[in-house]
Amino acid sequence: TKTDAEWRAILSPEAYYVTRQHGTERPFSGQYYRNSSVAGQYHCICCGSLLFESNTQFDAGCGWPSFSLAADESGITRIVDRSHGMERVEVRCTQCDAHLGHVFPDGPEPTGERYCINSVALDFEER
Repeated sequence: TKTDAEWRAILSPEAYYVTRQHGTERPFSGQYYRNSSVAGQYHCICCGSLLFESNTQFDAGCGWPSFSLAADESGITRIVDRSHGMERVEVRCTQCDAHLGHVFPDGPEPTGERYCINSVALDFEER
């Protein structure tokens, strides 16, 4: 558990805005948007928890990195988000409560889900 001041000290301003204030980076601007051909693992930028494997990443054309499956479902917390006049499912890191993005029911099989995740919320470890 970190204080707000500690999060501000260790995160970039954009990462702080997205992960701690539930913001969103601009579409098509994130460093991992077109990273699906590189093998590796995606970790939470705040606490280092493993969130996604690169073999589940796909190009959904939405402007953010998209994944069809979490590395471990217990590492992702789902919360109903009724902001902006719509109902969506927000996803957060279970370990540190960082806002990651949202999950939608329009992904590929076998899950049918699309995790739409902010690049700035992720740290990539190439294999």
